[in-house]
Amino acid sequence: MGVEFLLTTLIIVATPGTGVLYTLAAGISRGARASIIAAIGCTLGIVPHMVAAITGLAALLHTSALAFQVLKYAGVAYLLYMAWRTLRDKSVLTVEDAADAPSATKVIISGVLINVLNPKLTIFFFAFLPQFVSTNEPSAFLRMLGLSAVFMLVTLIVFVVYGVFAASVRNHVISRPRVVIWMRRFFGGAFIALGARLAFTSR
Repeated sequence: MGVEFLLTTLIIVATPGTGVLYTLAAGISRGARASIIAAIGCTLGIVPHMVAAITGLAALLHTSALAFQVLKYAGVAYLLYMAWRTLRDKSVLTVEDAADAPSATKVIISGVLINVLNPKLTIFFFAFLPQFVSTNEPSAFLRMLGLSAVFMLVTLIVFVVYGVFAASVRNHVISRPRVVIWMRRFFGGAFIALGARLAFTSR
């Protein structure tokens, strides 16, 4: 699997996007249990991306170098876009009234929809996953399935950590919105660094 794949996965997963902010909001507004439920929903939302990518990439791995380059630079472009969007985002997290808190089912469904509609996951599976699977590997399908499972596990763990942490410091986050701003700046820089590294990655 390799350290590079785990590092890339951690950066992709840990970067505050819609899924992370949804889990954070759940932890801040309704506590640790709600954040864990939200994390499960977001993780389940990865499955459609994983299935679509694996079925298509199993054949794509044996095509031309041009296809590889197109996918690679699509990943670079999207990472830079995510950096730009993350750094420009000025929104703040809000706290819901406990009486209006949705049920666990609604929280999971919302989490699933958030990640199903999250283009970052599509780019990850279609542009990044092939770089960690050899084009000559006979068990490419199984390897991609294994890497995807690791990605989902890391997503669940990271999102739970985010949510539980948010629940534990909810009062501080609410009273100090600049914490969220600096967190976005850090991960915006991480997007730029990862995009630069990917640009120089060879087949």
